[in-house]
Amino acid sequence: MEYTTFGKTDRKVSKIGFGGATAGIRNYVHSFNPENEEDRRGVIEGIQEAFKLGINYFDTAEGYGSGASEDLFGEGLTGIPSEEIFLATKVTHSREKKVRSPGEIRESLENSLKRLRRNYIDLIQVHGSYYSDEQAKEILKNGSVVDVLCKARDEGLVKYIGFTIEAQNTAQDRFLDSDRFDSIQIQYNLLFQHPYDPYFKCGSLYQAKEKNLGVAVMRTVTSGIFQKWVQLVNPGNTFNYNPALIQFVLSNPLIDVALLGMRSAKRVRENVEICNDLSGRINIHDLHYRIVD
Repeated sequence: MEYTTFGKTDRKVSKIGFGGATAGIRNYVHSFNPENEEDRRGVIEGIQEAFKLGINYFDTAEGYGSGASEDLFGEGLTGIPSEEIFLATKVTHSREKKVRSPGEIRESLENSLKRLRRNYIDLIQVHGSYYSDEQAKEILKNGSVVDVLCKARDEGLVKYIGFTIEAQNTAQDRFLDSDRFDSIQIQYNLLFQHPYDPYFKCGSLYQAKEKNLGVAVMRTVTSGIFQKWVQLVNPGNTFNYNPALIQFVLSNPLIDVALLGMRSAKRVRENVEICNDLSGRINIHDLHYRIVD
């Protein structure tokens, strides 16, 4: 397994991480029920196989099936010492467009710890796809979400604080400029390359690295969107594009961890084999147009 340093945390993490959305959300991308015993067993076996093969980054959230993903991670990681993994979860920042109260944030974190069966977690992330500028200000203001998480860090319940985002907007800039986070989790893949412009050397990936943040990427294989699009022109679906999609993300030198949803030990082995195949890496700069005067 290939490892890298996760930004200012100075922790060594695997280049691919076990993503928790597919472990908790019913029928996410493919048919799945977190309450079905066979489906649960597949995920738990996948988590255990991942650890055996060197994956140490595990990422989940209370929002993935109202805690179902955290519960599966807690069961799958039972018996594995906390210091041997990098465990990340997330707290939902708002309900019905209103930022949650400090008490709700604290309660959410404590419930996550119970489901994960841990005394502490490595990374707690403010969980969101899109934030308005007003929400970002509210999350950062004194006594609000980030302050609650900082207090939990001071108490030893968490080690690091991050945020997740899929939009490229002023709220993201506000978070990055606040210097209050240790990591960022963003959407980046073959279809969504917005965070990275290698020609002009700009975008949130560059901003994050300037701040020495750990960078994790969600939707590495496009959540099935690329595959559905290609199937329109290749109805027989005669080619597996997943290795190329994963290698595209791993080829970006600014990315620390590519998150992958894995519901079976077999899929874990396949993805680890892809990660270990360094011949599949590309010079990502060669894939972009050059401006000619």
